Amino acid sequence: MKHWHETRAVFDRLAELRRAGRRAALATVVRVRGSAYRHEGAKLLVAEDGSTVGNVSGGCLEQDVREVALQVLRSGAPELKSYCSSTDEIAAWDLGVGCEGQVDVWVESVTQDRPRERGLLDGRAAFVVATIVGMRDAGCGMRLVATADATYGSLGSPDLNAAASERARALLGNEQSGVYEIAGRSVFLDVFLPPPELIICGAGDDARPLARFAADIGFRVVIVDRRPAYLTAERFPTAAALIESRPEELLQRLAPDAACYAVVMTHNFADDQGYLRALVGAPVPYIGMLGPRQRTERMLQILGAAAALGERDAARIYGPVGLDVGTDGAEQVALSVIAEILAVRSGRRADSLRERQTPIHAATE
Repeated sequence: MKHWHETRAVFDRLAELRRAGRRAALATVVRVRGSAYRHEGAKLLVAEDGSTVGNVSGGCLEQDVREVALQVLRSGAPELKSYCSSTDEIAAWDLGVGCEGQVDVWVESVTQDRPRERGLLDGRAAFVVATIVGMRDAGCGMRLVATADATYGSLGSPDLNAAASERARALLGNEQSGVYEIAGRSVFLDVFLPPPELIICGAGDDARPLARFAADIGFRVVIVDRRPAYLTAERFPTAAALIESRPEELLQRLAPDAACYAVVMTHNFADDQGYLRALVGAPVPYIGMLGPRQRTERMLQILGAAAALGERDAARIYGPVGLDVGTDGAEQVALSVIAEILAVRSGRRADSLRERQTPIHAATE
């Protein structure tokens, strides 16, 4: 989820450097084997003065990658750097790679802005960037951008462009960036899917840490309230949108879809019930209800009696909201709510990782 936001920050810094006439190199994780702290697509931008934006590990690889990037700026030649762990798992973790892991990082000099990709990020359009990363390939570093219905740039030949675009579009339904062999060439496909949205109905003080934490981990946060005085950028500086809406107007102001999650927390029974009524009419997979269990059950009974609650709707409603971790205060409640949403999104049970028998980064169960 952070891939989208971090890349936008990298491109913004790149544009700033270009305006100042300064050079930069971009390091991108292109392949991960085993366990690693960051996944394919993680980026680190290194300016010629050594300043950086982004990261490609938990912090331990950054110094070496920075030095590689500065060398690339001096030589002008890209480099594919591989970081392998040893059989010593503790040493591997200290290296920043993970247990029995290998991380390949592609480092290239960036000679121009990337406004098309930056525009796609702003427009929340899914897209894939294809880059030839085979070091022995004459086309090494050539790039192509593919959306669902258009292609920009070139990898050097019409046949390769067509094959890469087809493979890229097949990945738009997931986030599986990686190096693929396409027409005998090693091509890194960097997949960008718009981040999920968190709709918070209720702009009280306890919504502020929830909005902040959600934005920090990559959600696009939307705050909804019928009280305009509560909807200010000072109160919610990380929110992407502040929507003044009464409950009955919600679906006229927003169009929640299957990539949206919602938490209802106005502390007003009638308002909470109204927002809940609206949300069950949308395909959101998660509706969190702040407050005691009996309060939520009463709302569900009212909605059921009014035939506003379908048979499958109750499974999407989480009330009381959050994981049972023991909380005290708005910040701790916010953490438990975010953790529950992440578990629902990944399709996992919220158990301790020590109980998991499969790799921690394995696909959804």
